[in-house]
Amino acid sequence: MKHTLSVLTLAVMTAFAAPAMAQQKAKEKAAAPAAAAPAEGVLATVNGKPIPQGRADVMIRNQVAQGQQDGDQLRGAVREELIRREVLTQAAAAKGLDKNAALMNQAELAKQAVLIQAYLQDFMRSHPISEETIKAEYEKIKTGLGNKEYKARHILVKTEDKAKEIIGKLQAGEKFEDLAKDSEDPGSKERGGDLGWSAPAQYVKPFSEALTKLEKGKFTPQPVRSDFGYHVIKLEDVRDLKLPSYDEAKPQIAQRLEQQAIAGHVNELRQKATIK
Repeated sequence: MKHTLSVLTLAVMTAFAAPAMAQQKAKEKAAAPAAAAPAEGVLATVNGKPIPQGRADVMIRNQVAQGQQDGDQLRGAVREELIRREVLTQAAAAKGLDKNAALMNQAELAKQAVLIQAYLQDFMRSHPISEETIKAEYEKIKTGLGNKEYKARHILVKTEDKAKEIIGKLQAGEKFEDLAKDSEDPGSKERGGDLGWSAPAQYVKPFSEALTKLEKGKFTPQPVRSDFGYHVIKLEDVRDLKLPSYDEAKPQIAQRLEQQAIAGHVNELRQKATIK
């Protein structure tokens, strides 16, 4: 049975958090002689409340990053969207929804998400994964996978006696595919126990050791025990393993190493934190 490495993936949802306006700056603007004129950095004013230009800048950058072309059309659409949001925000506040504890907690979570995303991006900028590290990981993976891959079938059962019973039926001439219907592995039982092509390293150790000792067309004469139960394994074919080139594998390896670096850093921060 195949096993996968568990990698902590930190998924941070991007939200547009309205930047807080300092009360002192607001007072200074109100007292200034030119306060009646549109203030620099204000996109629009809705019912007397200014929309900071910075919000539009953020939205435009995000849209451009997603493939939109910057220009009057995009900027006009962003302006209208922010005005629409402000109108709706004011309507919600008029109904007292800005005092709703559940909604405010949700808003706080969105704010946290933005800050976390920015922090993790800054962490990776200051702790980049080097080319040497990625290459070393690629070579390590190549060594671990070996140069062969195997096409196998298996039947997984809970007890050794049941596995021995299945082996006896196979020796008596019954078909592996038919007996696989009693397998405890839901992922392969409907395919006659077929596991497809895989390198030995993709299986748990007792399974891979037994598999690589088999001759093509043969099945294990004794049950193979693993943490999943007892296996009866049949080897159908062997071929040379074709691995992707370094350039092809590099993005995935770099991403996994970044995830590991982030996971380690988060765990370090968690260990240092005073929690009661």
